[in-house]
Amino acid sequence: MNGTIERYSLPARCFHWLTVLLLAAQFAVAWTMPDVHRDTKPIGLIALHLSLGVLILLVMLARLAYRLATPKVAPLPTTPPLINRLAHIGHGTLYLLLIVLPLLGWANASSRGWDVSLFGLLPLPALSPTGSQLGHAMGDIHQLIAWVLLAVAGLHVGAALYHHFVLRDATLSRMLPQGSDKK
Repeated sequence: MNGTIERYSLPARCFHWLTVLLLAAQFAVAWTMPDVHRDTKPIGLIALHLSLGVLILLVMLARLAYRLATPKVAPLPTTPPLINRLAHIGHGTLYLLLIVLPLLGWANASSRGWDVSLFGLLPLPALSPTGSQLGHAMGDIHQLIAWVLLAVAGLHVGAALYHHFVLRDATLSRMLPQGSDKK
C-alpha cells in the first residue's frame, strides 16, 4: 500500500514490544545458561534458549509480513532526511539480524544433533546435518552477531531517546502503548 499513517498501529506496537520482551528474556537466558561444549545436552536453559529463538524467528516473520502488508508510518516533517535514512537503515538491520540470528543458532543446534522445537510443541527440521563443520561454524557466527544485535538495539534505543529528549519530537510517542489507536 502506498498510504502513510501518523502513528504505529496497535499490531505494530504489539509486535515491537513483544520483540523487546523476547529479546530481553533471550539475552538473560543466554548470559545465564551454561557454556555449550561438545557433550552439552540441550536441556534446561539451553532448551529454553532454543525455543525462545524459534519464537523470536516466528514473531519476526509475522512482523515482517505485517509490515509489508500495511501502510508505512510517515516520517515526521521536522526530522532531517539524513536521520530518516539512518532510521530506515537501522530498522532494516534490526529485522535482518532478528531473522538471521535464530537461523544461525538453529543451524548450529542441528549440527550438534539437537532437536529444535517451539517449547516441545512444534518440532522443526534440521538446518544442517549432524557433525557439519559449517553448522558448527554457525555457532561462532551466532555469538558474534548476537553482540552486533545488542549494539544495534542499543543504538536504536539511543536514537529513540535522542528524538525524545534532544529533538523533542513525537517519534518515541508513536511507538508507546498509550494514546489513541485511530489513524
